[in-house]
Amino acid sequence: MRFFPLLRVLSLILGTVALMMLPSLIFAAAAGEGGMIRAFAVPMGAALAAALPALFLVRRRSFRLSQREGFLLVFLAWIFISLFGSLPYFLSGSGIGFTDSVFESACGFATTGGTTIDDVERLPRSLLFWRSMSHWFGGMGIVLLTVALMPLLGVGGFQLVKAETPGPEKEKITPKLTNTAKVLWLAYSGLTVLLILLYMAGGMGWFDALCHGLTTMASGVVSTRNWGIAVFNSAWIDAVTTVFMLLAGLNFSLYYRFLKGRFREVFFNTEGRAYFCVFLAAAAALTLTLVPFYGSAGRALRFASYQAASILSTTGSAITDYTQWPQASQLLLFGLMFIGGCSGSTAGGIKVIRHVVLWKQAGNELRRTVYRGGIFSVRLNRKVGRKDVIYGAAGFVSLYMMVVAFTALLTAASGVDFFSALSAAVSVTGNVGIGFGAVGPVCNYGAFATPVKWLYSFVMIAGRLELWTVFVLFSREFRR
Repeated sequence: MRFFPLLRVLSLILGTVALMMLPSLIFAAAAGEGGMIRAFAVPMGAALAAALPALFLVRRRSFRLSQREGFLLVFLAWIFISLFGSLPYFLSGSGIGFTDSVFESACGFATTGGTTIDDVERLPRSLLFWRSMSHWFGGMGIVLLTVALMPLLGVGGFQLVKAETPGPEKEKITPKLTNTAKVLWLAYSGLTVLLILLYMAGGMGWFDALCHGLTTMASGVVSTRNWGIAVFNSAWIDAVTTVFMLLAGLNFSLYYRFLKGRFREVFFNTEGRAYFCVFLAAAAALTLTLVPFYGSAGRALRFASYQAASILSTTGSAITDYTQWPQASQLLLFGLMFIGGCSGSTAGGIKVIRHVVLWKQAGNELRRTVYRGGIFSVRLNRKVGRKDVIYGAAGFVSLYMMVVAFTALLTAASGVDFFSALSAAVSVTGNVGIGFGAVGPVCNYGAFATPVKWLYSFVMIAGRLELWTVFVLFSREFRR
């Protein structure tokens, strides 16, 4: 393991995050927020001072990362990014402690959307903007951004993208990895700009539209308002948010294929079709259970589709207190927390493709009981899937459930009731942000014990990195 090259690249990644703070620093200066100028300038100066020498060193010598080095670098990058990103919260003078600052930062970069802050409207605007920016950059991935903007690093970048990108299969949609990263970021940025304009057309102020647009596309809506999107009470804004939450949960490589005119690949994409089928089924079932509750099919459809899209895409936004809904509706939402969005998207969770693979394999096993000598395969995108994808999906789901169970156990041990502990564990592991009980839509994570918040910060990062990237570091095979 070559630690000096890893340290150089890590310094450059932190330098990239420091540059991300520049718009927030400009916000602070324009608004005359003197305390926030210092809160951004101090960490920026320290990170850039470390990054500039590393940049010149990397220029002189190129190297390739091994798979082991890629896993370690990505894990360390997300740990240090979360710690570094917490400094503006801690130095802001807003009374946010160090533990809560790290939790807010981890929520941002992991696009979880949770918070420990009761009154976000009291925060300086520049800090609210940084909160939104950290979600937006975390959505597509800091490492992916570094690969896109710094080909001069001379680093073999595919190991970084493999370790950081969510989903069971990693692919290059263009021959060069740097071009792939740029294409994904262009699609991500274009959709974000479109969403901001649609928010403004719906009556949102420019600052609210900017912050909500950034976090919605990152699948981790945190709001500039205490009551979130619900405060606008607009059917237009609710509908726009519903559509873009679904778009954010879709594999971004499909946008590239669509723009290239490869419509058959988009239409016959197995995961995309399953993703929309799950949403439509969930929205329809929720609407049926909510018609008696709201007394109107239109209102029931509005709230049902919004919450179904929010939970499925792991955005974690709420426009109503769904814990007051009928028990059948709540059970449907709880089930959606275990699904997640598509691979290669900004969404978290188990991912739709893994559910599809396991569902198809279960069907094959049923057929095998009837046709003992039959040979059956799992077909994905109208092609025969590899066996290792099936094994990987089964292994991931097993590990995912173990992490949820262990996190829930430790949470319950701190004095939290069973259902709240389970809901919180599912929420942070899948980067959903909201849940039921103590983490319902009108609650936050502020009341949890300090050790639990540190545990959640780690679990959120592990969930964002698809668990394998983190837990492989503790295996004997990795140490060997």
